Amino acid sequence: MNPHPLTAAKAARAKKASAYLPQQLSNPQTVWTRRTLPWYGNTERVLELASFTAVWFHDGLPPVPIRYVLSRAVAAKFPPQCLLATDPTLTPTDMLAYFIRRWQMETTFQQVRTHLGVETQRQWSEKAILRTTPALLGLFSLVTVLAHALIAQHGLDLPKSAWYAKALPTFSDALVRSHLWTHFTFQISATDPDMIKVPKRLLLRFHDLLCYAA
Repeated sequence: MNPHPLTAAKAARAKKASAYLPQQLSNPQTVWTRRTLPWYGNTERVLELASFTAVWFHDGLPPVPIRYVLSRAVAAKFPPQCLLATDPTLTPTDMLAYFIRRWQMETTFQQVRTHLGVETQRQWSEKAILRTTPALLGLFSLVTVLAHALIAQHGLDLPKSAWYAKALPTFSDALVRSHLWTHFTFQISATDPDMIKVPKRLLLRFHDLLCYAA
């Protein structure tokens, strides 16, 4: 049975589009520009970039102008990649920077949802909904700044597991529950600090477990 003409046309366009990018990579006339860009882990990497503009077309929808960037590493440590943006005014460097920054942004949204309740608000007022998320994101920034100052002055013992060694604190660590709970909740006599209702070592163990669970 022959496929529907529209289906066949879509398949032909998809096949042509999928073959276009590899052709651009191997085309000797493709103009590559070498850039040194910030990379993961506060490092830098030398990349070669080639930028083009095109039209994103779909049946029944208006065409959308796009910019796409081909990138390849000079040291050939990872395969070539293609990035697309619906804003054709972006520079190739901007597109690469946004792509590299995506992981930090995704982690930030995951952390504010888990620990501060973003997207779980239950207001009925539209204005309250519009105000709560920016306020919680501001609280995220405030906690981060205060925790940074605290760590710089007093240090912070990071919770460690056998399967996860952390060099820097997460946002959960930055909440410094252990520091706050010790200061406000578990005050003991200064004259005899080891004499409490339970052995001090056991109390500290309970304290650590509660901080992990909170």
